[in-house]
Amino acid sequence: MDHPPAIAAALAGVGLRLKRLRTQRGVTLTALAEATGISKSTLSRLESGQRRPSLELLLPIAQAHQVPLDELVGAPEVGDPRVRLVPRLANGRTVLPLTRQAGSLQAWKVIIPVDQTEPDLRVHEGYEWLYVLSGRLRLVLAEHDFVLRPGEAAEFDTRLPHWFGSTGQHPVEILSILGRQGERMHVRAKPRSPQAGN
Repeated sequence: MDHPPAIAAALAGVGLRLKRLRTQRGVTLTALAEATGISKSTLSRLESGQRRPSLELLLPIAQAHQVPLDELVGAPEVGDPRVRLVPRLANGRTVLPLTRQAGSLQAWKVIIPVDQTEPDLRVHEGYEWLYVLSGRLRLVLAEHDFVLRPGEAAEFDTRLPHWFGSTGQHPVEILSILGRQGERMHVRAKPRSPQAGN
């Protein structure tokens, strides 16, 4: 059976890996045969590349050496799935970008410290959606002045004069999504339960 080049190369290197691991640990072929139940001659042929590695042979060897199977076969490393947020300070606020690529919709987690300054209303293109995670958020929107609590959200056209910050008592954590081209959030309503008789 022909394998793709990358797989063939990984299989070809198994024997050398097995021998290196065994010798680094000072284990003899006889001791490994006793620990795995695989004959000494089979282990020797595996290490020299004369015997094709199989799962039935590699699993007991991995268990005997107490290493993961991928260490024996040289499996390629899988990319780190964790998102590494890099916070930055902006106007005294800690901002963590949640979107990685440039685009019309951008999301951030924002931590706003206790702030006693007067609101400085701004306008710019776009549409913003705010969700309060903790604390109380003061939102000034044109002539309206709101206080949002954890679990509450607001959305508004950023061409209206606006400002948001803490109420001055505790820091506030929010999620912010801004559509720079004026995109609005599409919020799905929860499905209605079927009515009896339908």
